[in-house]
Amino acid sequence: MIRKVLKEFVEEKLLNEGFDEVGNPDLKYYAFDWDDNIVEMPTKIVLKSEDGEEVGMSTEDFAEYRSRIGEEPFEYNGKTIVGYTDDPYRNFGVEGDAQFIVDSMLATPGPSWDDFVEAVNGGSIFSIITARGHTPTVLRDGVYNMIMTNHNGINKTELISNLKKYRDIFDDEEMTDEQIVESYLDLLRFHPVTYGEGNAANPEEGKIKALRKFISYVKEMSSRFNKRAFFKNDIKNNFVPMIGFSDDDPKNIDTIKSFLDKEYNDKPVKTYLTKGGEKIEV
Repeated sequence: MIRKVLKEFVEEKLLNEGFDEVGNPDLKYYAFDWDDNIVEMPTKIVLKSEDGEEVGMSTEDFAEYRSRIGEEPFEYNGKTIVGYTDDPYRNFGVEGDAQFIVDSMLATPGPSWDDFVEAVNGGSIFSIITARGHTPTVLRDGVYNMIMTNHNGINKTELISNLKKYRDIFDDEEMTDEQIVESYLDLLRFHPVTYGEGNAANPEEGKIKALRKFISYVKEMSSRFNKRAFFKNDIKNNFVPMIGFSDDDPKNIDTIKSFLDKEYNDKPVKTYLTKGGEKIEV
């Protein structure tokens, strides 16, 4: 019986939920922008000054200046910026894959870091939706490293405990802690929206496509979970999945909100703006 349940779990990719204080799933799902939201990365976008010099700009500053780049000269860090270099996003694509792993461990917590820790430690399903163009598995590897090193509040033991509590199928199976973590990561969704295509200067459409996919994924898996779940205390299964999406860029949030209002009557997503380090529901 245990093997049958595990087989179905793997084949259907049943969702994992976080747990409340009495051991019931909390029904939380998350979608996170990466830069200046989960973490503040040291990676720079490379611009060109009027003297032909290369000038690095942080992703936080880029969210403010991007509409002006190439449209008009402006002052930034003592330089007059006139446009992009030939390859301004070199550090944000596949060329920067190896550096991403390093930078993610050096990064400082962003305004959604605590929510990210809550999602990971609770074994909740989440998606990373970022304008970066890295190989998707590199984002997965970055999260894996954070879990395995108990990075800055992430607790591998707590995560594994919650996964076992939810599934209650591992006791008779020979699975290492690492295999349990890997099975969890397989259920997450990593969307670097400019990987292979897309415009890093205008990532909104890519983020819409990624969020649309994640909403469908959550609804499909929640429906399957609803048919199977057995909750403690005879709780009735009225499953209404809710996703929290956070991003530090007001333009991204405005575009996402417009998309959600147009396509979804059931309002499956709450949006949070994290510009300037403060998280506000909008």
